[in-house]
Amino acid sequence: MEEGRGTDKGEMKHQQENTVDWRGRPSNPKKHGGMSAAAFVLGLQAFEIMGIAAVGNNLITYLINEMHFSLSKSANIVTNFVGTIFLLALLGGYLSDSHLGCFWTIILFGFVELSGFILLSVQAHLPQLKPAKCNMLTDGDMCEEAKGFKALIFFVALYLVALGSGCVKPNMIAHGADQFNLQTNPSHSKKLSTYFNAAYFAFSMGELIALTVLVWIQTHAGMDVGFGVSAAAMAMGLIVVVSGTLYYRNKPPQGSIFTPIAQVFVAAMLKRKQINPELMINGDQNRAESGNVVQTQRFRFLDKACIKVEDGSNTKESPWRLCSVTQVEQVKILISVIPIFACTIVFNTVLAQLQTFSVQQGSAMDTQLTKSFHIPPASLQSIPYIILIFLVPLYDKFFVPFARKITGHESGISPLQRIGSGLFLSTFSMIAAALMEKKRRDSALGSGEIISIFWITPQFLIFGLSEMLTAVGLIEFFYKQSLQGMQAFLMAMTYCSYSFGFYLSSVLVSLVNKITSSSSKGGWLSDNDLNKDRLDLFYWLLAVISFLNFLNYLFWARWHSHSSAPPTIQNEADGMGLNHCILTKHSKDVVDENIP
Repeated sequence: MEEGRGTDKGEMKHQQENTVDWRGRPSNPKKHGGMSAAAFVLGLQAFEIMGIAAVGNNLITYLINEMHFSLSKSANIVTNFVGTIFLLALLGGYLSDSHLGCFWTIILFGFVELSGFILLSVQAHLPQLKPAKCNMLTDGDMCEEAKGFKALIFFVALYLVALGSGCVKPNMIAHGADQFNLQTNPSHSKKLSTYFNAAYFAFSMGELIALTVLVWIQTHAGMDVGFGVSAAAMAMGLIVVVSGTLYYRNKPPQGSIFTPIAQVFVAAMLKRKQINPELMINGDQNRAESGNVVQTQRFRFLDKACIKVEDGSNTKESPWRLCSVTQVEQVKILISVIPIFACTIVFNTVLAQLQTFSVQQGSAMDTQLTKSFHIPPASLQSIPYIILIFLVPLYDKFFVPFARKITGHESGISPLQRIGSGLFLSTFSMIAAALMEKKRRDSALGSGEIISIFWITPQFLIFGLSEMLTAVGLIEFFYKQSLQGMQAFLMAMTYCSYSFGFYLSSVLVSLVNKITSSSSKGGWLSDNDLNKDRLDLFYWLLAVISFLNFLNYLFWARWHSHSSAPPTIQNEADGMGLNHCILTKHSKDVVDENIP
């Protein structure tokens, strides 16, 4: 039974490494995959982010001016919306890896997202679906907040967009990366690194167009037209990705990705009193699994799941009692990346502030560029992307080859180093934001001067560079983990970091208001007037939290580097079908005396 199970595992791994075309036939390396196929996915990424960014980044203005929600409630609606998008990425990753595959998950939920954009446009266009017009600045207490059916239609549309975008996002990245065959073509490893940088370039282009052209349309033609343009952008993205159907390498779904993980924990628990063998190739009976797997020393309690009990009765052990070394090691990898993932949550809390309070900062500043042109506050976030569309190609074409000569790493610097650099820079983004807000507030309260909106540039610029390093590093780090058949789910985990970051932002806003409020005075962020609030102190708090988070990351990155196995090797057990830790026993009652 055990050897047969090992054969099944080997066959499963073989299937996971194989890819098929759109008809389910084996893919042809000369016809399918490569950067040309990935380019179609990059097109979808640019259009999808164009549509969703135009909605998300100017949504707080729509909520305040037309739905008449308060500033703090509007900020929380935006952060909860964005957080839900990234939380739902886990659903998209699971459905893709387990049942649908990346391509069909993209198509199905792409149309869900498109329907949400269309419904938002309809809701914004029809007066009967919105509260009566009112100026929140002059008549805030008299303005009617959207409630009942009007609020229902809005939130249904908003969360259709969230569901569609959440399930599409991880599969775009994974499907594009799947076009490169790392198993049979070593040169594709460098191309994969280039693809991840190209994906961020496509993201930056989409963001830039959304924050300039689409936000300008929303400001001057109305939010209904702006939402309609977002729908058109999403439709274009779907057309582009469908156009590449004939050229894709598709990884078929593998069935439930959670079952093998659950089997390891159950088997380890059932055999928790067994002696844990040393899995080294020393000519004895303890063998590591055949194939490209090396057993690591971390989380040794899980190794008990692959102990094969021999009591002379030839009893076949259930998959819930006996697991392969591959299963165990993949669960170890999944556990070991969680601290790295957790360290990016605070980073995304900082991102949430740039999409909410920083837009309100811009609204309280002088937005005039010429006598007839005013910069929409939501377009402020285009500043880093203007720089990044030049910086990302330079990074890939010049820095990566230069760093590669020094470090020998195919990506120039390792993904962990790239993530750490980004986390470090995010602290300075909040420091810049705090200094600028104090200057803006002091000028407004002291001399009545309204300073130029360009004073807000440094915080966006620093964070843009920080995001390029952290986001791309995290995606590359997760995708290259040796978790067969779980690439889309791992991409979803990177997006889930955004979700937790935005939810943490909502919690922080409420918590800070509660702690800093008194019976006679509200909290730092309790008013709709930034001149009365203390947003600068809130930014200083985030700067301190960001730096502490960076120190925490250094610890876990060092731990991960030291606890990880060396590069995968082909051991002497090849072809022997030995897929479990073999521990011959005369009785199942032999246990480790050190375990109670």
